[in-house]
Amino acid sequence: MTAERTTVRAGRANGTYWRTALSLAVLATAVWLAHRHWPVLHTGAVRLAGADRRWLLVGAVAASGTWLCAAVAQQGSVVPRLPRGPLVATQFAASAANHLLPAGLGAGAVNVRFLMRRGLTAGRATTAVAVKATAGAVARAALLAVLAAACPGLLRLPSGWGGWAALAVVAVGAALLAVLRHHARCRAALTAVWADVRAVHAVPRRAVALWGGSLAFAALHACVLIAVTRAVALPLPAPEVALLYLAASGAAALLPTPGGIGSLDAALGLALVTAGAPAEGAASAVLGYRLLTLWLPLLPGLLVLGVLVRRRTL
Repeated sequence: MTAERTTVRAGRANGTYWRTALSLAVLATAVWLAHRHWPVLHTGAVRLAGADRRWLLVGAVAASGTWLCAAVAQQGSVVPRLPRGPLVATQFAASAANHLLPAGLGAGAVNVRFLMRRGLTAGRATTAVAVKATAGAVARAALLAVLAAACPGLLRLPSGWGGWAALAVVAVGAALLAVLRHHARCRAALTAVWADVRAVHAVPRRAVALWGGSLAFAALHACVLIAVTRAVALPLPAPEVALLYLAASGAAALLPTPGGIGSLDAALGLALVTAGAPAEGAASAVLGYRLLTLWLPLLPGLLVLGVLVRRRTL
């Protein structure tokens, strides 16, 4: 009996050491990122010093709302009820973790771990995160289509690219169909995913949370950029700015980097300049957007991530 107690205590001590080490590693990563990208932070702060602070405050409120929307969408992806406080804190931490790994892997890993701690199996937790990501992509595509119809002529592919884009879509679709047709494991996995999707949509509140949270998440990110363009006095209508954001973020996803660092910045800047914004003003708007959505929440988000790990919420 004594040996068993000793083993249990040793296991708990090892777990505590690992959680402490992970928390310290997260903090060290935050400091390293801030040091590495300090010129961007400093330049952005200087350029935004003369911006309209009221609009910047609006942008900050909209950025804060994205974490609540992410929590609502994540709740909508599962049938069991999740604790609200830890859920929102997890989304805040996940947004910071997303800046450490490309293609949303950081946020996905944090959310999968959180759902598993709530009693879901690894498969169902992964499915829930995939359902949320899919709903987010569909919501962005729907908003993009609506705004493109409202702002005709703003988005144009270079001459000759339309046929190549259609050909690429057909090729990808054919490849996916071939894989699904000849791979039993893929079919079984998709069958399980479809069963979870049907279960979620059988509960109206969950379906509303999933799609409403996903739409609001994309819309609020667009609102952040709109508020920043107003703060730096860019002469662009709000619907056009929202459309440019959705198009640029979609294009940046084709070159996945941690937090979209580099790819999203370049895509947003190019989109704003192409739409008629002055280069200096476009750079200030992009820097302001990144400060509100990435740099300012990064250190607090990583600290929250460390706390959640230490408290075994993750």
